[in-house]
Amino acid sequence: MISLIFFVFCCFFSSQFSHQTLALDFCVADYGAPMSPSGHSCKDPSKVTVNDFVFSGLDVAGNSSKIFKFGFKSASDTELPGLNGLGFSLGRADFEKGAVVPIHAHPDASEISLVLDGKVTFGFIASDNTVYQKSLVKGDVFVVPQGLMHYAFNEGETPAPVIVGFSSSKPSVQLMDLALFRSNLASQVITSSTLIGAEEVKRLKAIFGGSG
Repeated sequence: MISLIFFVFCCFFSSQFSHQTLALDFCVADYGAPMSPSGHSCKDPSKVTVNDFVFSGLDVAGNSSKIFKFGFKSASDTELPGLNGLGFSLGRADFEKGAVVPIHAHPDASEISLVLDGKVTFGFIASDNTVYQKSLVKGDVFVVPQGLMHYAFNEGETPAPVIVGFSSSKPSVQLMDLALFRSNLASQVITSSTLIGAEEVKRLKAIFGGSG
């Protein structure tokens, strides 16, 4: 299984390196320096250590959401400074029984998921509104093109751990539920644009902590 994980992610990320050349060997993130539009500033090479290229913790499940029964542990350039500027990152997703990852998108990253155990259904919605969905089991891989809305849910009877890779060292994410119901977007706008009733909008805003 380890060799399969290595092969899958090497293939996925090789395309990133094919069009990306660094002027330096590396640009380890300097968390104490100001951020730039392109990411973290580079740490003084004389202060770089091997620990800047190591992250431990993906062997343990992340904390699960009480609402969605889903947890995620990230290994992005925020947790692993050596990833800065390399154009990829990893994470571990853990699906409890009945877990759902709500519809969301990564505007700046493609995504690849490898199921380690259990049975998880993945899907994404293309720009022409075609839905591509399939149930996966241990050893199966699913790819989501950059920027498209996608989702996943555990349809099995056991927890399901999944390794997730992104074509960004710090992928952004926007969840539709939170964008609508945790924001201060006016309820009238939501009811008019989604046809969801006013009382339901009010209930959902209360659950997710939104206003307006």
